[in-house]
Order: sequence, then structure tokens, then C-alpha cells
Amino acid sequence: MISNVIIQKTMEELASVTGAEYRLYDDTFSLIMSTKEPKADETEIVRSFFESDADSQTISEECYLKVMDDDECAYVLVCSSVSDAYMMGKVAVCQLRNLIIAYKDRTDKNSFYQNLLLDNMLLVDIHNKAVKLHLENDVRRVVYIVETVNDRDNIAMELMKSLYVENAGNQVISVDEQSVILIKDIEKDASREDIKEVANGIVDTFNTEAMINVRVSYGLPVCELKDISKSYKEARMALDVGSIFYSGLEVLDYETLGIGRLIYQLPLSLCEMFVHEVFGDSMPKELDEETLSTVYKFFENNLNISETSRQLYIHRNTLVYRMEKLKEAIGLDMRVFEDALTFKIAMMVVDYVNYLHSRT
Repeated sequence: MISNVIIQKTMEELASVTGAEYRLYDDTFSLIMSTKEPKADETEIVRSFFESDADSQTISEECYLKVMDDDECAYVLVCSSVSDAYMMGKVAVCQLRNLIIAYKDRTDKNSFYQNLLLDNMLLVDIHNKAVKLHLENDVRRVVYIVETVNDRDNIAMELMKSLYVENAGNQVISVDEQSVILIKDIEKDASREDIKEVANGIVDTFNTEAMINVRVSYGLPVCELKDISKSYKEARMALDVGSIFYSGLEVLDYETLGIGRLIYQLPLSLCEMFVHEVFGDSMPKELDEETLSTVYKFFENNLNISETSRQLYIHRNTLVYRMEKLKEAIGLDMRVFEDALTFKIAMMVVDYVNYLHSRT
């Protein structure tokens, strides 16, 4: 149901405009808002009116009206202190009914999109529900996932709703406690850069306005409602792959995950076999942090020994010595492209294996 705070605010504004006094009772005959103290026996009058077949009733210059939700009475409104209490009461009833409809539409849309994302709907149900909710089917959409580490006060959801108004081709929903999902309509000719710019904008806004660090992932654009779950799964995979292989990235595009996406889809047994094939019993965890940082810096500089030694502030011979020590330990020479590539891929596979073990 609509929150009592919203009802109270709406009725107080209406009372200030019409000059009428209003009291509203719910279907349990509890007074949920009032601009005037009720009479001592008013609850019994409301109960009797609620159970009657009448839509309105006037008693002692006070008008009682039912606020219907479909075919059921949701509230009983009491209007008084004006010459035309019935007319002022009808105005308030119309306002309350519009609130109920708007609230139900919003709730229904959230539920629809949640079930759509989680593949809980049949194709025929998707079509029928979309027609009922006045949602266009053939619109280009992208699913973004905004992941927060800690958001106890639900700031992320509120900020996203303020950024992307739902009636402007956007839908902001949540399916878990650590992420907010944006389903956004995009232009037919929107480029990959345009789609990425939305993600960058979200990251920047959270950093500057809420002081919250977030990661944003997104899937490929889809052109039909039924395919939204596909874009969501791609965005979810991008988040997982990013947390394993690209922890330094704040924006993750499913289309540019590279070899990380390929490794992510390999079975654990195959990954462990590959790691053992490359390293044997000398697992990479036995390598010290200094050696690993040296190797990664070497990769960043395209296997250039001179540039790497300069950036690490070490002598060229020291770098060569470290490479020789690594070659003795694992049998791979980082100065040889094929060995360097094997090591790079193997270390990514190790990260994935560790990730899978941590989950189990």
C-alpha cells in the first residue's frame, strides 16, 4: 500500500487548497491521517459505512466516501467543515485513486522487470504484461549494474532514481543488497562510446556527490524486452570477470573483457590441469611479491628490459638476474614472448581457480 507519509502530505495539501477537513481510515478501520479530531463514535460509523453497499453517505453535514482499489474498498474518507462536503470529498477521492494507480503501476513495473531479469517469465506472459504496463517491446535497451561495497542507507538506489527518471525510458530496480540495476533506453544509432559514457557518468556522480566508490558493468544492447535478461547476464558476468582479473577497473564492458571472459567460462578441472602443466608442483603462490611485480612491470613495457629497469630504479643486470631466477623456478623465460604469454595466461587461470575455491 501507499505509505502513510505520502497520504498525509497529499491530504494536507488538498485541505489547504479546498478549505475542507479530511480524515482517512484504512480497511481495518484505523485512522491513518486527520486534519481534524474525529468524533468519539466515528470508528463505528466508518465500520457500518464500509460494510454497506453505498459509495457515499452524509451524516450530520459530514460526508463519508469510499476510495476503491479495483472492486474493493481500500479507504474510507470523511470530509467536513465545508458547504459542499460531497464535492470536496470527491476531489480527494479522485486524488487518492490516482495515487493508488500510480503506486500499483510502479510496483508492477518493478516486479515485471525483476522477473524478466531472472528469467522467471514465459514469452507469452512477457508480451501480455508489457501491453498491460504500456511498455514498448521494440526499443533498444542496455542493462547496467552499479555495484557498491557498502550502502547501508540505500543511497545508491535513491541517487540512481534521481539521476534516471523512470518515465523517461529508464527503470531503476534492485535484485540484491549490493547492486542497483539500470535498464536504459538508448537511441538506435547509439555507439559503444555513447553507452560507455553513461557508465562513466554514473561512476563520476557517485564519486563526487555521494563519496561512494562503485563499479559499473554493462552488457550488449538488446532490441526486445525478452532479451533484457541476456544483457543482464552479460553485465553480471562482466562484474565477476572484473573482480577476478581487472580489479583496478571501475567500468566493465562485457564486449571488451578479452581473455578473462574466455577463462571464466572454462571448467575448474581443465583450469587446474593447465596450471599443473605450466607450473608443475611449483605453484605461483611460492613466488615472492617482488618477483611478480617485476614481471608485471616487464609486461607493461612490452618485454623491454631497459625501460623496465629504469622505471623500477634498478640496474639492468639486476633485472636480468631476477628473470634468470624465475626461469630456474618455473622453467619459463620471460624474455621469450611465448613463455611470457604462457605465464600471463597461467597467472590469470590461477586467479580464477583461487576465486572458485574461495566461493566453495
